[in-house]
Amino acid sequence: MSLKQQLEQCSVDFAKEFPEQDRIFCQFIDKLCDSGILDKVLKEGDTIPDFALPDIHGNIITLDSLLDAEKLIINFYRGGWCPYCSLELQMWESVYTELIRKNVNIVAISPEKAEISSMAGRNSNLSFEVLSDFDNEVARQFGLVFKLDSQVSDLYESFGIDLVSVNGNDSGELPIPATYIVGRDWKIIDAYIDVDYRKRKDPEEILQIL
Repeated sequence: MSLKQQLEQCSVDFAKEFPEQDRIFCQFIDKLCDSGILDKVLKEGDTIPDFALPDIHGNIITLDSLLDAEKLIINFYRGGWCPYCSLELQMWESVYTELIRKNVNIVAISPEKAEISSMAGRNSNLSFEVLSDFDNEVARQFGLVFKLDSQVSDLYESFGIDLVSVNGNDSGELPIPATYIVGRDWKIIDAYIDVDYRKRKDPEEILQIL
């Protein structure tokens, strides 16, 4: 199954099992879309900010070191607790060898603490770097950060998702899932950003434009 098919099936299954919760999540997605946040995100042609973030071992990884390849894919995800993000990361792992063959590097970034990110990396057997963006500092520079409302925060808690513990703060903020392709000049070649966390750019499609 393609990533799109897997995500759609995940969405359908959730809606069937939790119709009321699904309705609330959908309402929040609509609210986020109407907020105009997509007008402020970095897009194709923009230059990305410099950054240095810790990996799952606490080592600081710089943008320069990631751009030792011809191109860099930067994948912002919400966290390992998100089933849509997990499916996406697994799909990126499935094409990792092909990315290396094309001299393309990839990095996944979330606001989770390093020790939590390490679990996501191990559970998905990821070969690429997984970095911790504490307080969403880098995601904020990309214009991707939004705040959950109390109703959605309560829903996450009801599902056993403790964002305070996994992110190390009580900001209630998350990044919009986004995928950027960046050149060695730090300019964005392609960007996919969608406030609907159930939708992602399929890595197989990205391979075709690299």
